[in-house]
Amino acid sequence: MTLTCYRCGRTAGSGARCDCGEPLWLATDPADFSWPDGDADGPGTRGVWRYADLLPVDPLDGVGTAAGATPLVRVPRLDESAGCRLWLKDESENPTGSFKDRGSAVGVAAAASAGDDRVGTVSHGNMATSMAANAASAGLPCLVLVPEDIPPERLGYLAAYDPDVVRVAGDYGRLYYESLDLSGVRFVNSDTPYRVAGQKTTALEICEQFRRTGPDAPDADGGSSRSSPARSEALGEGTAPDAVVLPVSSGGHASATWKALRELEAAGLLEDVPRLYLVQAAACDPIAEAYRDGADEVGTAEAGETVAYSIANPDPPSGTRALTAVRETGGAVVSVPDEEILDAKRALARRAGFCVEPASATALAGVRRLSTDGAVARDDHVVAIATGTGFREPPDAGVDPPSVALDDLDESVSALLSG
Repeated sequence: MTLTCYRCGRTAGSGARCDCGEPLWLATDPADFSWPDGDADGPGTRGVWRYADLLPVDPLDGVGTAAGATPLVRVPRLDESAGCRLWLKDESENPTGSFKDRGSAVGVAAAASAGDDRVGTVSHGNMATSMAANAASAGLPCLVLVPEDIPPERLGYLAAYDPDVVRVAGDYGRLYYESLDLSGVRFVNSDTPYRVAGQKTTALEICEQFRRTGPDAPDADGGSSRSSPARSEALGEGTAPDAVVLPVSSGGHASATWKALRELEAAGLLEDVPRLYLVQAAACDPIAEAYRDGADEVGTAEAGETVAYSIANPDPPSGTRALTAVRETGGAVVSVPDEEILDAKRALARRAGFCVEPASATALAGVRRLSTDGAVARDDHVVAIATGTGFREPPDAGVDPPSVALDDLDESVSALLSG
């Protein structure tokens, strides 16, 4: 398939970057695309591969066929604090626990189709695990380049898939570009074209799922969640959430989300394109800084310490493309401090039952900030993308529950309930 640059329109047959410096993505012709029929659930017809007409390769047998098909869940108990009608796209249900499996499934399938001998990636977390798993399933050796200060528990999860792992000292942002020039390895990095092709299916699923069930979902009071005359009509082809909110690091997932929305609009399947909002940790927020400053391009930021370690990217390779996506859809980029991220993480667990990593919790923290600022209204239907599971993270401080004798159980429980 042809590669093209969103900014200057140039085309290429290979590579990851345009001569103008911006990232390339795969050109598609979505004019004849329509929503797939039924709820196909066979290998190669579900999840990511449900949208085969917009993808560049066929699926491989194995774990890649399990990517996608994650639930879109209405979470009304969070509406009050979120300031809107909140939905959660739970990407933790992908095979390795994050949205990265979508891009890895397509990227590894493309490498196998091209006859590549080895795949690789630059990552210190979810993408490393995802690529290693998909490569193992395809029988391809995998090289993972990680920063020198990677937490040891992350290396432990990665080791299960037996990739070749190299710690690299130095500028992590520069490592992304250096890897693309290494010979003998097809690198499927954060925003390379085939990864973006797979990751756009997050937004395709959101729009299809919302079209089917969105405005009919019950509110906390048991009534309809429709909020306007337009929403009181039967579901139609153009029905979509008002906004999509997601964490941003490299800008690859944000770019993929924008690409999906562009394709659906070109296919005539969206009457109103959802506003795209991106969220960063305040300690490292180059895209948010560029948005606040009204800049046309994203520069390099200081990399401060943050609990949202996996999105602390001071030099995002698709930062400018992500910034463009926000402006084209009427959205915004916000940054949130660690205390708000951790509070959102607790709220997702205690009020909605979802255990997410801190980077994922930035989405809810961002929704709260947007509603406070007036960008999101109480009657807006907003989808927050929970990008990855929290069960891989070090646990919060432990608890010390009381211990009682079995004969004293009734008395102890009564005291607990009355207290």
